Amino acid sequence: MKNYLFELKEGLIISLRAIFSNKIRSVLTTLGIVIGVSAVVLMSSAVQGIDKSFQDGVSSMGSDNLYIDKWQWFSNDVPWWEMRNRKNLQVEDFEKYKKLAKLPIAVAPTVWVNYSVEYEDKTAQYIVITGTNADYIATTNMEFSDGRFFTELESNSSRNVVVVGYEIAKRIFPYDNGLGKEVKIKGKKFKVVGILDKQGSEMMGDFNPDNQVFVPIGCIYKYYLRESERSITINVRAPNSTMVDEVTEEAYGIMRKVRGLAYNEVNDFSINRQDGILSQINETVGVIQIAGFAITGLSLFVGAIGIMNIMFVSVKERTKEIGVRKAIGAKKRTILTQFIAEASIICLLGGLIGLGIAVVGTLMIQQNTEFPIVFQYNAVLLAVSISLLTGVLSGFAPAFVASNMDPVDALRYE
Repeated sequence: MKNYLFELKEGLIISLRAIFSNKIRSVLTTLGIVIGVSAVVLMSSAVQGIDKSFQDGVSSMGSDNLYIDKWQWFSNDVPWWEMRNRKNLQVEDFEKYKKLAKLPIAVAPTVWVNYSVEYEDKTAQYIVITGTNADYIATTNMEFSDGRFFTELESNSSRNVVVVGYEIAKRIFPYDNGLGKEVKIKGKKFKVVGILDKQGSEMMGDFNPDNQVFVPIGCIYKYYLRESERSITINVRAPNSTMVDEVTEEAYGIMRKVRGLAYNEVNDFSINRQDGILSQINETVGVIQIAGFAITGLSLFVGAIGIMNIMFVSVKERTKEIGVRKAIGAKKRTILTQFIAEASIICLLGGLIGLGIAVVGTLMIQQNTEFPIVFQYNAVLLAVSISLLTGVLSGFAPAFVASNMDPVDALRYE
C-alpha cells in the first residue's frame, strides 16, 4: 500500500510538472471542458428555475382547484372545433352551480378582456383585465403587499374598484404603491383598493397574477363586453387535495343538470384540474431538460475527444521518458496512473473554471433579467464529478498505450 501511495504521489508530481511546462496547450485543452461544465451547470440552474417558477405559479392559483370551462386546456380528447361550437358558460350557469354544489369551500366566476391600464403619463399595455367576484380571493393563495380584495358589496354593485398585480403596479406606480389612486382602463376610472404581492410565477406569461388586474365582473359587462360574447370560467376550490376527485364528480353531475343534457348526450363543458396543469408543466420541463443536456453532453464529448488527442500527443512526445522510467523499474500501473491523473487534473481545472463562469453567469442573469434561474449548490458536486469522469475516460486510452510500451523500443524512439 505504501509503495502504491508513493507511486501515486510521484505520478501526480510528474503530471503537474508536465501540465505547467506546457501552459498554453493545457489551457487550450481545458477549453472544451470549461464550456461543457459551465453549460451543464447553467442548464441545470435554468431548468430548476423554470420548474420552480411554474410550481410557484400553480401554487398561487391554489393547489386544490378545478376550473369548469367551455375549453379543455391540456388534452386532445375533444377536437377543438367541437369545443368551439359549445355554447358559452354564462354567469347564470355559475349561479345555478353555486346554489347546487355542496362540497366546494369557494366558487367564483372569471372572465377576461385585454386593455391598457393608465395612470397619469404611465401606461401598461395589453394587460389581462380579469372580472370576478369577492369570492375569487378564496379560490387562490394570492397575498397582498398593500390593501385588500374588493368586497361582496363592491362586487355585487359593480363599483369601479381594481386590484393591481405586482408587475403592473411596479410599472405604473414606480415611486409609490398606488393604493387609493385612480387608474384608467379604456377611459373608465377605477380606484385601486389592493396591490398584490409578487407571486413568483413569471413563466405563466399574461395569465400570471403579477401581470393582471382584477375588477368586479359586473364592470366587465357594463363597460367592455356583452355577457353572451365570451364564455366564463368557474373557479372551484375543494376543501383539501384528497377531496378533489369528489368535488370533480359532483361538478360533472351538477353541470350536466345546469346545461340540460340528456343521459346519452356528451358533456358540452370541460373540468380542468391542477394535476393536468402540473402534468403539462412536467412534460414541458422534461423536454427542455433533455434538449439542454443533449447539447451540453455533446459539448463535453467534443472536449473529451480534444483531451484524448492531446494526451496521445503527450505520450508520443514523452516516449523516451516513459522508456527510461520503465527501464529503471516503473510498473505499468504507475505509468497508467500518471497519465490518467494528468488528464483528470486538466479536466478538474477546466471544471472548476467552468463552475466559476457558471456562478458569475447565474448572478448576472438573476440581477439583469427576469429569467427565473436558480443556482443549485449541488452543481458544485455535479461539475467536479463530470470533470473527473471526463478526465478518467479521455485519459484512459492514451495512458493504456503508454503503460504497454516496450522500454527498448521507447528508448530508441526519436
